[in-house]
Amino acid sequence: MVTVARLLNLTLVIPELDKKSFWADPSNFEDIFNVKHFIDSLRDEVRIIRRLPKKFGRRYGYQILEMPPVSWSSEKYYLEQILPLYAKYKVIHFNRTDTRFANNGISLELQRLRCRVNFQALKFTPAIEALGQKLVHILQQNGTYIALHLRYEMDMLAFSGCTHGCTEEEAEELKRLRYAFPWWKEKEIISEVKRAEGLCPLTPEEMTLILKALGFDRDTQIYIASGEIFGSERRLAALRTAFPKIVKKEMLLDPEDLKQFQNHSSQMAALDFIVSVASNIFVPTYDGNMARVVEGHRRYLGFKKTVQLDRKKLVELLDLHQNGTLSWDEFSGAVRLAHEKRMGQPSRRKVLTDKPKEEDYFYANPQECLCDGTSCDDLLGPGNLNTTR
Repeated sequence: MVTVARLLNLTLVIPELDKKSFWADPSNFEDIFNVKHFIDSLRDEVRIIRRLPKKFGRRYGYQILEMPPVSWSSEKYYLEQILPLYAKYKVIHFNRTDTRFANNGISLELQRLRCRVNFQALKFTPAIEALGQKLVHILQQNGTYIALHLRYEMDMLAFSGCTHGCTEEEAEELKRLRYAFPWWKEKEIISEVKRAEGLCPLTPEEMTLILKALGFDRDTQIYIASGEIFGSERRLAALRTAFPKIVKKEMLLDPEDLKQFQNHSSQMAALDFIVSVASNIFVPTYDGNMARVVEGHRRYLGFKKTVQLDRKKLVELLDLHQNGTLSWDEFSGAVRLAHEKRMGQPSRRKVLTDKPKEEDYFYANPQECLCDGTSCDDLLGPGNLNTTR
């Protein structure tokens, strides 16, 4: 949205955050991010104000246009479809802002501005930053650590319809929840079909086998970067048995430290974000927004190791191993082979011109910001940024 404001030469009002989602987090933008730094660091790019001036209110005759921009839109869309609306309404309120700007086909100047916002302008509040760094320090005192983004949480399972490993009662509970939220549009979902397509978060039990297959042993320190795991400790039992050095922020910090962040899921996620970016290895079990943005930050910091799990392949291998078709050695070898080139190495984004939802996300691999000119071919390999493959 900063980049859109810059493109259209319009003033940006500090965003309002959604408070109606599953977690009903009351946090405002300024509760999570350092607003002064955000405004000051972008001063030469775009004018940003904290709130809409009263003179643009309805009592002064202004009618605010509320609308969602079209997803994956180009510069042309904003210049030709959105900018003319400004002349009529003066104030436009975008009520949806996720994935509203294309991954590719955007000018280099604007792509690099997106990076400047993401990597430099957006800083957490001093309180979040301090506690996040305290967590990192505690973990590093005990050696290297993996951040496991275990996205096996109630909202994700209800939304996705993924119930593999759940009891019948749990599956029914998740289905009821899915129907309770009208903006989750997909209602009737066949869990095993989605799982076979690689569209489900991997379960704690599946991750136990995958981490062992990738060569991690009992002495591996694993930080669970997530909210409450669905099924709680019962579902973490196999993982804890295989990897006794599993920790969560609630285990490492004094309850008093976390008190101010309780019931604020976005602020708690910000702590996990800091720990995940700093980890020696990052392992996301599902490629949601946080996982992809952490991956991009780790690339920006020097291509730190991120295991990009091929869920579709892994589900196939897991089932073959668990039905006795593949021995442990065969399973382990196949898992490692499938991920040799999925460790966060330099690479070009996959571009699918007609299927932007399925192509690589800009923020997961902001290649335009990771190299300069001719050095890109050396780092990423030859190829055009917009080649479909």
